[in-house]
Amino acid sequence: MDIAEVAKRSGVPASALRYYEEKGLIASTGRSGLRRIFSPSVVDQLALIALGQSAGFSLDEIKVMFSADGRTNINRSALTAKADEVDATVARLKALSKGLRHAAVCPAENHADCATFQGLLRAAGSARLSSPKHRSDPMSPTAAFQRSR
Repeated sequence: MDIAEVAKRSGVPASALRYYEEKGLIASTGRSGLRRIFSPSVVDQLALIALGQSAGFSLDEIKVMFSADGRTNINRSALTAKADEVDATVARLKALSKGLRHAAVCPAENHADCATFQGLLRAAGSARLSSPKHRSDPMSPTAAFQRSR
């Protein structure tokens, strides 16, 4: 399959295919004139790259998921660790969403009088709403906010 066909089937632009090849994530099997030729299995490799990127893996982390022959060789503990990160992010975003929804319908005359909204402000002011490293700290504003809901 030439590079144009791979791009068409996978939805990955030819420029990205060339970059992935340069990084060692995929390999062409040869050339037909100036066009790179790939085996049909490259489409599955590209799907794994897309899945890995969606999960938050870097290209370097994804690269080690392939053995030298292009087959998958995925570290299960890396998957578990990434799933734990995703779960923590989901929990943090749910807490943020719940706080924003509360603030939208809060019966307090002024948001400054709402303890829940104040907790949300403290968490945002300390940048801990967006910092995953603080999400499990029981003394963090995010944790305090989550407890105050």
